[in-house]
Amino acid sequence: MPDVGDDEIVTWWGLVIEGYQATQERLLAEIAGRLGLAAGPFDILLRLLRSPGHRLPMTRLAKEAALSSGGFTKVADRMTDAGLIRREPSETDRRVTHAVLTDHGRDMAQRARKVTAEVLRARVLEPLGEKRSTELADAMRTLRAMNGVPE
Repeated sequence: MPDVGDDEIVTWWGLVIEGYQATQERLLAEIAGRLGLAAGPFDILLRLLRSPGHRLPMTRLAKEAALSSGGFTKVADRMTDAGLIRREPSETDRRVTHAVLTDHGRDMAQRARKVTAEVLRARVLEPLGEKRSTELADAMRTLRAMNGVPE
């Protein structure tokens, strides 16, 4: 185990958190300003866009988005009312309901992904470079796995 002092390792972690928060705040401000999307719907749209068939079970989506079931239901209701998603019952399990992107939702998600990529290129890739950005992603993937979040 490396010999790293308590203050140093705590400072390292603080810098990780502060760097993430500053970058995420900038990203969410751009998403809100350019697309009118709040953080919750933005996250859900991107998760659905990256999912097979642009659909996920509502309970899984709530868990992945780190929302309580009540909080997720409110966000999903607003997204349904806005025509971004629709709810579909599972064909194989009547206890499961899927959130599915509508055409409008898919368009909005694609626009959000484009803005996200632009912001991340300017705020992460440009200052760090490709090698350090890749190393950062690999390090976060390792931490995620080591702390109980499966791929």
